[in-house]
Amino acid sequence: MRATIDGVLLADADGEHIISIEGSRYFPPDSLTIGTLKESATPYVCPWKGQARYYSVETPHHQYLDAAWCYPHPKRSAIETVGHDFTGYVAFDTTRVIVG
Repeated sequence: MRATIDGVLLADADGEHIISIEGSRYFPPDSLTIGTLKESATPYVCPWKGQARYYSVETPHHQYLDAAWCYPHPKRSAIETVGHDFTGYVAFDTTRVIVG
């Protein structure tokens, strides 16, 4: 499975390594293309997953603010609910990023 925007590869992983949570597909950290994500200052706390970290996606032609996010320290109960440790896994805003 790949995540791309403007023809730029953001992440690439085998489907078995993708974790689906609430309709979003989370890519493992080692599948990300280095240099395409820049940490954002946007704050967000999910009631059941915990504190999120947002990223802006940068391509040679454009910056897409807050187009990706992860949970660097998800709540233990969220990991148990999902059934997989998704610490640091990154999901993308599919209204802007092509995931498939």
